[in-house]
Amino acid sequence: MPYICLLLSGAALLANGLSALGQLPRRDAAVFSLVLGGTQLVLGVVHLSGTGTGSEALMTAAGMFLFGLTYVYAGLDVLLGLGSKGLGWFCGMVAFVGLLLAGAWLGIDPPLAVLWVCWSVLWGLLFASSALGAVRLEPFAGWALVLASQVTATVPAFLGLAGVWPRSAWAAGVVALLVAAVFLAARALARRGRGGPRRANAGASEQAVGQEPLTAG
Repeated sequence: MPYICLLLSGAALLANGLSALGQLPRRDAAVFSLVLGGTQLVLGVVHLSGTGTGSEALMTAAGMFLFGLTYVYAGLDVLLGLGSKGLGWFCGMVAFVGLLLAGAWLGIDPPLAVLWVCWSVLWGLLFASSALGAVRLEPFAGWALVLASQVTATVPAFLGLAGVWPRSAWAAGVVALLVAAVFLAARALARRGRGGPRRANAGASEQAVGQEPLTAG
């Protein structure tokens, strides 16, 4: 279940990254996020019902619920025009919890701990953009979501599903290098001005544009 959720997150991160870069209408990404987030919440309940209440099972379920709730909230935020403030503060809280989970996983699954640090940074970017109004971060956040979707979600999900996910310190080092490369590449692409915040649906009003937040997790 956790790896299936991670696979779904790869798709959601990609769609929302493209939306942030203006390559996909945000309402489309919102509907997609709502569907995937709801699916992850259901899978989280199924996971808990089948694995008991051990610490690893609970931490895994917590991650599934954090991702699922983020996608559901983000989808509803856009579709209902709620504004981005509440979503932004929620992302800030999840970023903090993500760091706690990273510390908890460090001695059990070091590569996963590194991934949680990466995801916490992504949630932190959404907190800064949506809650604090740092709109200038949108191009960087968009590229980070697009690149991280495959490096930190899709590929790890397939490794886990294939039963070859490593839990060693050297693997964590490799993951850390890949994560660093993701953010450096996102920064370079954002600075070059490729894919700044544009509307894929040109008919949207300026007011609606101002109310539509970035989406991730």
